[in-house]
Amino acid sequence: MWENRDFSDLSFQAFLSEEKLMGCRCKNCGTAYLPPKPICTKCFHRELEWIELPGIGKLAAFTCISVVPPAMAQEGFGRKNPYFTGVVELAEGLRVDARIQGIDPGKPEAVSVGMAMRTDCIHKEKEGVKSTVLAFRPA
Repeated sequence: MWENRDFSDLSFQAFLSEEKLMGCRCKNCGTAYLPPKPICTKCFHRELEWIELPGIGKLAAFTCISVVPPAMAQEGFGRKNPYFTGVVELAEGLRVDARIQGIDPGKPEAVSVGMAMRTDCIHKEKEGVKSTVLAFRPA
């Protein structure tokens, strides 16, 4: 169950592979984190708990990327096939950066700050290794 998982990037990725958006909350001061941290950076306590986030929020900032890093070029993105990335502010007040799916980069008028977003996990497999990337799409 959740209680047995470390507050680490590996656990965060494992939850994403299960299509769960998980953060953590300090049991002492109540500060929440996404992605999770092994220690509260507000009060420095180590007693944290997992919290499942519904993954609903609004787009706080975005950009369309056409000059891409090598990993994205391997997925077919580039000058002729750009992609969106952005910052989503979740209903809980946490902000997270992620890929933005479901919007045509050829129609920039279709995306705007403040638009409703929901979690959308991208499952990948390369050379037998599976991974999941956090993304959002219009709600």
